[in-house]
Amino acid sequence: MTTALASRSRYIPWLFVAGFAIVVGVNATMISFAVGSFSGLYTPKPRERGLYYNTVVAEQKARDTLGWRIDAAWRAETGRLEIAVSDANGQPLADARVFAELVRPVEKRPPVGMTLAATAAGKFAGYVQLPVRGNWDLDVVVERGGDRFSQTRRMFLR
Repeated sequence: MTTALASRSRYIPWLFVAGFAIVVGVNATMISFAVGSFSGLYTPKPRERGLYYNTVVAEQKARDTLGWRIDAAWRAETGRLEIAVSDANGQPLADARVFAELVRPVEKRPPVGMTLAATAAGKFAGYVQLPVRGNWDLDVVVERGGDRFSQTRRMFLR
């Protein structure tokens, strides 16, 4: 082997070491961004919710036995959200109260509350100015008498 080939081949193992060092550095950076950007918690008090899990399941079963349905429509040109609430037979829910808020699922941002007015039996509408267009979770709570029904629906609001 000549001296030119021997000197040139000495740095080749160091190229592999440098390549792996770059890969490890990029992975470490990506891991730090991933861990630091999202806490992984969706509810504010997950431990308390876990302790009362059976209560939560019982409430969900009671909600499902009501059979109420919520239909929502977003009118982007006016910023109007329309919600129709019906019972298990498809009849509008009269004398119901509806509360709604929009939650951005991909950002830590406070929910956008809405004031809904009854427009007809079982129909409600309200206006909202969205800070950002895109995916939103619409959290709707319907109360009538002693019954309470809640539902979350993912909507793409333009």
